[in-house]
Amino acid sequence: MDPVEALDRVAFLLERARAETYRVRAFRTASAVVARMSPEEVRRRAASPRALESVKGIGPKTARVVAQALAGEVPEYLRQLEDEAAAPLADGGEQLRSLLRGDCHLHSDWSDGGSPIEEMGRTAIALGHDWAVLTDHSPRLTVARGLDAGRLREQLAVVAELNRQWAPFRLLTGIECDILPDGSLDQEPALLDALDVVVASVHSELRMDAARMTRRMVKAVENPLVDVLGHCTGRLLIGREHVRRGRSTTSGTRPESRFDAAEVFAACAASGTAVEINSRPERLDPPMRLLEQAVGAGVHFAVDTDAHAPGQLDWQVIGCARAERARVPAERVINTWGADELLAWVAG
Repeated sequence: MDPVEALDRVAFLLERARAETYRVRAFRTASAVVARMSPEEVRRRAASPRALESVKGIGPKTARVVAQALAGEVPEYLRQLEDEAAAPLADGGEQLRSLLRGDCHLHSDWSDGGSPIEEMGRTAIALGHDWAVLTDHSPRLTVARGLDAGRLREQLAVVAELNRQWAPFRLLTGIECDILPDGSLDQEPALLDALDVVVASVHSELRMDAARMTRRMVKAVENPLVDVLGHCTGRLLIGREHVRRGRSTTSGTRPESRFDAAEVFAACAASGTAVEINSRPERLDPPMRLLEQAVGAGVHFAVDTDAHAPGQLDWQVIGCARAERARVPAERVINTWGADELLAWVAG
């Protein structure tokens, strides 16, 4: 087994399982280090006790994966992770997932993602997508290194070059644009108009009173530049556990934002803005009661991963399972369309 492939696969499975970032980074870093070495050097070092571990970026666990891969084995740690990954991520969802052609919401290391654009795109291809939309954050979200207009234009050139290499797969240009408190969008309108797909999400002042939040969201989804309303309630279901002085506490959960869902979903239906079914395990947004309400409102949907790492692109089946439970019609899921059909819908 190729050691780089083994290291990358371990990292993918750790990302898929929501492992701690430092564990994923160890394998991604080791993969990059090994990829820069000649096959002869890798074999020579692997044959000497601790010689691989002396290389910066390679530790005992990653060195063991490399050595076992070079010996023609499936590394023991990789086998363990593959066994754990054999359990389905969700109860159901496979039928809708088989119809999906792409993912409208993913991030790269240009903002707060953990991997380069190339790695995210290659993983989307490996998962069978025909297209995916790169949606790094807009500038107001400074904690996520959001892209100002200049950096976004630089990214467009990078995407254009990758698409020349990847055809017929298409990486569509996009953004996850902040919905500002007054309902306006956090990027130059002309630049948003030049993008293929715009996902608009609320990331600030999430505890705003319901009337103001409703006006804010309605104004955004009625904007002809907006194509998808991202994670509409902003809730976080899963926090992180901290142990201090022998006591365990959890932080990072967040309640739903309050707004008039009927009014917001009616605006989405009237304006042709899709409602995102966010597949991230800590979001599962919208909640089932709102998802069923959105179905009744007649909106379109985008079943998205909101992936910040390659392994998270496999989470789409989680959103598909929720969509199936809510009886979302497959023909109203924009991810089931080819890229040309999607772009025609966006333009219309």
